[in-house]
Amino acid sequence: MFENPMTVVGLLAGTLTTISFLPQVLKTWKSKSAKDISLGMFLTFCIGVFLWIVYGFAVGDIPVIFTNLATFILASTVLWLKLKYNHQ
Repeated sequence: MFENPMTVVGLLAGTLTTISFLPQVLKTWKSKSAKDISLGMFLTFCIGVFLWIVYGFAVGDIPVIFTNLATFILASTVLWLKLKYNHQ
């Protein structure tokens, strides 16, 4: 299926690091509190992940594209929750 076996390693690594954001998303969503979330960190992180997506498209690297898209969705959800709940 994959020409390069390292593609599988890249997809696995990206999947695991992406999944690591899921508990934070769920906790923030359920508690409706983001007071302990660093706005600066998540804003910087989301910009960095977006740039990884741009890079992935530029070099045609499927693991970089897909795993960073998923990470961007989860991390930007935390960022959105931080902005939403920070004013409450």
